[in-house]
Amino acid sequence: MALDPSSPIEVHGRKYALPKCPTVVVCVDGFDPEYLDQGISDGILPNMGRFVQTESFAVTAKCAMPSFTNPNNLSIITGAPTAAHGIAGNFFLDKETKQEFMCLDDSLLRGTTILKELSERGVRVAAVTAKDKLRKIIGHGLKAANGAICFSSEKASACSVAEHGVGDVEAWIGRPTPSQYSGDLSLFVLDAGVKILEEQRADFLYLTLSDFVQHHHAPGSREANDFYDALDVRIGRLADLGALVAITGDHGMSDKADVHGQPNILFLQDRLEEKWGKGSARIICPITDPFVKHHGALGSFVRVHLEDSTQANDVLRFCQGLAEVEIALLGHVAAETFEMPLDREADLVVIAKKNAVIGSTAAEHDLSSISGHRLRSHGGLSEQAIPLILSGPVKNKDLPTDGWRNFDAFHLVLNEAA
Repeated sequence: MALDPSSPIEVHGRKYALPKCPTVVVCVDGFDPEYLDQGISDGILPNMGRFVQTESFAVTAKCAMPSFTNPNNLSIITGAPTAAHGIAGNFFLDKETKQEFMCLDDSLLRGTTILKELSERGVRVAAVTAKDKLRKIIGHGLKAANGAICFSSEKASACSVAEHGVGDVEAWIGRPTPSQYSGDLSLFVLDAGVKILEEQRADFLYLTLSDFVQHHHAPGSREANDFYDALDVRIGRLADLGALVAITGDHGMSDKADVHGQPNILFLQDRLEEKWGKGSARIICPITDPFVKHHGALGSFVRVHLEDSTQANDVLRFCQGLAEVEIALLGHVAAETFEMPLDREADLVVIAKKNAVIGSTAAEHDLSSISGHRLRSHGGLSEQAIPLILSGPVKNKDLPTDGWRNFDAFHLVLNEAA
């Protein structure tokens, strides 16, 4: 018997209704709640401010751990923590081959995505990303032949109808492909979303941005305000076109510099090798991705692979005593605590305090790429808080305001909206 097209889809044990009107989920990369609060206070976010302060729905939620881009975008589009979909970082060490590799496609993904299931049910899906490496993950199962649109602003000039569902994107949007190191990379994504809605080419849109601005500029700065002002205008346009819009973030952002403005870095592999010898440990920084210019591959969450795993408890106690460390856990404890995939976990997980980042060795990080501005980064518990906003009211006025996660965004917009 054929499935009722109005029946819900199911992904990782959660059911989702099909969209009843044009629906958009926006993931603002690096969307720390301070940007929202400061922007509303400064009067530069009239649209999001209206959503927050009226009968629409707005809460401060938490992202998945680690608080990085790939894990959280996958959590958002699967409605589940990383333990379910399997991608808990941008960069990994294969424990069997000892080879390091970057996650650049959906080969590590476990299960399906809400986007794929909506598309297979006949919903016209559009997924537009800032970074192309993320597009290759987000686009899992989306086929242009089935009417799906999936492209990145980074590679807008190379889009084709056959592969991406749309071609000649620069002429379509009306400007050239933006620099990968610019706020315009994100604004291009939103402009594409507006264009798709104006031309009624999709029923459900997922638009995910870049955190270049947030890595460089604190809330309330002129540069941050200019960016969020432009972002808010576009979100307002999406709503004005009749779309129901949910806005969240993949992670927050914190200042990681000392009182002198220098990056506050713990080079953990150097410290461990000083104590246990060369080659005793390998530190994997899961923030590592092709876009390293704005953070130098320095985040607040690292994985520690030991040459001799029998030393794990001794190394754990050593890490717990370091001034920059907020928490250090054995790998299996971290996997359970933070709902991460156990079989892809290291011997230890070490998480920095809010004002610090953790690197591997001083020789492996190019600090020249982050000179000229205070280091701002993410990955730790201190960057878990992010907004979760809906442009319209919810059906249940007594809906709880605590306990929300960013990966509840699809549930909110598809199941809870009035």
